[in-house]
This record gives sequence, C-alpha cells and structure tokens, in this order.
Amino acid sequence: MSPAEKLAQGIAELRLELPDEARRRLLDYLALVRKWNKVYNLTAVRDEEKMISHHLLDCLAVVPHVAAARIVDVGSGAGLPGIPLAVALPRSQVTLLEASHKKAAFLRQALIELGVANADVVCERVESWHPQVGYDVVISRAFSALPEFAAAAGHLCAQGGVMAAMKGVYPHEELAQLPAGMRLRGVISLAVPGLGAERHLVMLQPG
Repeated sequence: MSPAEKLAQGIAELRLELPDEARRRLLDYLALVRKWNKVYNLTAVRDEEKMISHHLLDCLAVVPHVAAARIVDVGSGAGLPGIPLAVALPRSQVTLLEASHKKAAFLRQALIELGVANADVVCERVESWHPQVGYDVVISRAFSALPEFAAAAGHLCAQGGVMAAMKGVYPHEELAQLPAGMRLRGVISLAVPGLGAERHLVMLQPG
C-alpha cells in the first residue's frame, strides 16, 4: 500500500472528509519533515509509513473534537498537531507556538511551501507570551505533563475556551494533580488507524 493509499484509508476509518488537495498537502508536509529532520532532528519517527499513522492520523483523530475558530498549538515542534489541524480545518486560524528558533524557522518555511494560509508561527516561550486575544482551543502533543501544561498555557484560553492535551494511556496520576482553577471537562478515547496503541484527548477548562 502506497503512503497516499494508507493515508486515504486512515482518513476514511476516522470518518473525516478531506479533499484531495488537503491529502496532498499532508503528504507534502511529511516530505518536508523528512527532509529537514536530518538537520533539525524534528522527530524520532523516520519511517514514512510509521509517520502517517504516528503523526498524521494521530493528529487527525482529534479534528472532530477541537474544531474551533482560533486554535493554538503549544510547543508545536515539527508542527504537530498544528499543521495537520490547519490543513484539515481551513476555516480555523491556527497559531504554532514554538520556543526553538530552529524549529520555528522550519515551521515558517513549511507553511510557505505548503501554501497554508490559515496558520502563523510565534517563536516565544509559552509562559511569557500574552496574546491580545485568547484562543478557543489550546492544544498540545507531548508538550509536558497535564499540571505543567495547565499552569503554563492556561492564560492563552479565551473565556469559555478549552485546553486539549493529546495523551497515550489514560493519565490517572496527572489528572489527580491538576492545579486549582482548572477542571476536567472530559477524556476522549481515540482509535488511531494503524497505531496499535492507546490514545486519549484530555479536555480541560479554566475556571
């Protein structure tokens, strides 16, 4: 099965509807990650087939739960989940927040080469960045433990906004240590095609 076929099959299993142009952009994005990975060490996953399940489909699995007007990806790294979300949700405005100048340079170049107009890059530490307008969804993937994520990025939430943390196994211990002022809205179990591992999306709400 070709990478394009594997991606198409995974998208169908997730019951998402992505046009051909979006699928092409996602595959082009993976090609950019692989190209820049040699210099910038963006991801430990280097096999193209694994990258489709471990990166693209893993991120696309959260799309139905985080669709919103304004989304910020905290600690975006290689652009995960921010770039796949921006491609899959063209009506959303997605900010990729990344403290590393090297990775931010990659993200800016990727957005230009992919022609993704509904995303922008901010190179700042999350604790010290205070945008004028808050976000409907503050999402992270492998950024930190839940208590640290809530404490560091909670101020980015708009009123009524949510924090979404992509996790592997159900994070019982982390949930027990949430800071005051942060409540659990729910934990969604995700089935990621081809992954063969547990995935959960933890939804938190300030207030």
